[in-house]
Amino acid sequence: MSQLDKVEQDKQQTGRQLYFRLLAYLKGSWHYLLLSIVGFMMYAAMEPALAALLKHIVDVVSNDQATENRLLIPLSILGIFVIRGIGTFTSSYFMAQIANKVVFDLRTSMFNKLVSLPSSYYHSMPTGRLLAKLTYDTEQVIGSVTNALKTLLREGFTVIGLMGYMLYTNWRLSLLFLLIVPIIGVIVSYASKRFRKLSTRIQNAMGGVTDVASESIKGHEVIKIFGGSRFETERFYQAAEENRRSQLKLELTKALNVPIVQFIVAVALATLIWMALDPVISSSMSAGDFVAFIGAAGMLSKPMRQLTEVNSILQKGISAAESIFEFLDLDEEKNTGIKKVDRFKGDIAFNHLNFTYPNTEKKILKDICISLPAGKTLALVGRSGGGKSTVANLIPRFYDVEAGHLLLDGVEINQYELDNLRKNIALVNQQVILFNGTIRSNIAYGDLNGAPEEDIIAAASAANAWGFIQELEHGLDTLVGENGVLLSGGQRQRIAIARAILKNAPILILDEATSALDSESERAIQQALNTLMENRTTIAIAHRLSTIENADIIAVIDHGEVVEMGSHAELLEQKGAYAQLHNQQFNESEG
Repeated sequence: MSQLDKVEQDKQQTGRQLYFRLLAYLKGSWHYLLLSIVGFMMYAAMEPALAALLKHIVDVVSNDQATENRLLIPLSILGIFVIRGIGTFTSSYFMAQIANKVVFDLRTSMFNKLVSLPSSYYHSMPTGRLLAKLTYDTEQVIGSVTNALKTLLREGFTVIGLMGYMLYTNWRLSLLFLLIVPIIGVIVSYASKRFRKLSTRIQNAMGGVTDVASESIKGHEVIKIFGGSRFETERFYQAAEENRRSQLKLELTKALNVPIVQFIVAVALATLIWMALDPVISSSMSAGDFVAFIGAAGMLSKPMRQLTEVNSILQKGISAAESIFEFLDLDEEKNTGIKKVDRFKGDIAFNHLNFTYPNTEKKILKDICISLPAGKTLALVGRSGGGKSTVANLIPRFYDVEAGHLLLDGVEINQYELDNLRKNIALVNQQVILFNGTIRSNIAYGDLNGAPEEDIIAAASAANAWGFIQELEHGLDTLVGENGVLLSGGQRQRIAIARAILKNAPILILDEATSALDSESERAIQQALNTLMENRTTIAIAHRLSTIENADIIAVIDHGEVVEMGSHAELLEQKGAYAQLHNQQFNESEG
């Protein structure tokens, strides 16, 4: 066996494994599947029944018994179509039940996986690709599970029924039809490989379309101001054009596959009729047998055509399933710790800590040594890109320590159970994240949901947010829009601070927490933060040095290293990097 043949065989085996894994999602709907199968069998049984009725009609007419069967034959026709209709309804409705259940299970499984993935995945995967997996890919899978399964069962049972009737009527002639099956199999096998390849291309192109659209929606203001409309239009055109070309190639393969198979069936049918018209063969058959046999053979054309068409749907689904299962098989965030503490004291120590982001080579943090006693404040300052946020991100274990030690209350931080660790940490990001809901739900978010209204109001007041909230028509029940778009930057920041205040965690991380505030609001918020930071271990990342002058420890980080450390007064006396930054900002504010 050549290497190419082995690769193709592995692909086919993988395709079968993927499809069987996909069918595992039907386990919870087996009763619906059984009802659907009963419906398909009822539908399929009526095809040979029609052929048998046709035989009966011809024989009745040939024997001059039409008068005697005048009522029976029309009633039989009605009966056949009633049973066929019941079968169609039963199979279609319960297949729809299965489709909805599978979509629900797949999407919830994917979302459950999404929220459990490490931060590194979010930084490496564009948002549009994730949305395409949740929407487009799952729709393709449904076609494979339900539409393809529906056609395979319904038309498969029909072919079996008609072939059974033909074998019963004249088995010698029927064998001719069986000879074309291997030829059709070769064509379908070739088409399968091409369908799979093109379906993968379409999925990737669809991801590109959603990527560009998602970025353009988020950055619409930048696009308008910087004249990016033409550039973004061209990007979208190229992504959509790639999707269109791949889709056309898929349709071309599909369009060629069906008529070729139909032609082969037609050749077999023509040969069958030619042989059936031979006096030697036809002499052993009654007129009714002959007409019913030809009728049954003619009825085979439609289900066989549909069975070949289903291949494209099947391959699309398998290709989409491969993408989905690759996502579902990703490693989740490591939760190796088992130690749980009701409430941390808050002693934090970085001992010769080094860190490099996954799949990169550049070392971001180098030999960091900082000791922060419980209840004290550590301010991290320095130029952008120096590693300040990375230091803070290691405390809630958004990333794991690569080398060295990060101790919390004297214990390696990765020994704590992840949820327990994060319940003891409050965070205010520089880029405020609000969810599309009310102000109340954004302050009392997650584990804080259901907090008493007086506590929410107290937190909002402490964050200097209650004043503007009261002025809104619906107060705490005011909708904030997607990512808080209906509020100003300062208002969003204060809601995020109120959320951190309400959590009342022993460890507080402030990443440029006052960056979006005007001077007056900043002073009020700083006062609230000073109250919040009392008796809490706080790590504050600050650009404005005026906001961290009262910090117990100030660490200047540059190129991943601590170049200076001490109090505000001590660092000014050293006249080093911190003093230079301070003087620069002081001169800017004076100017």
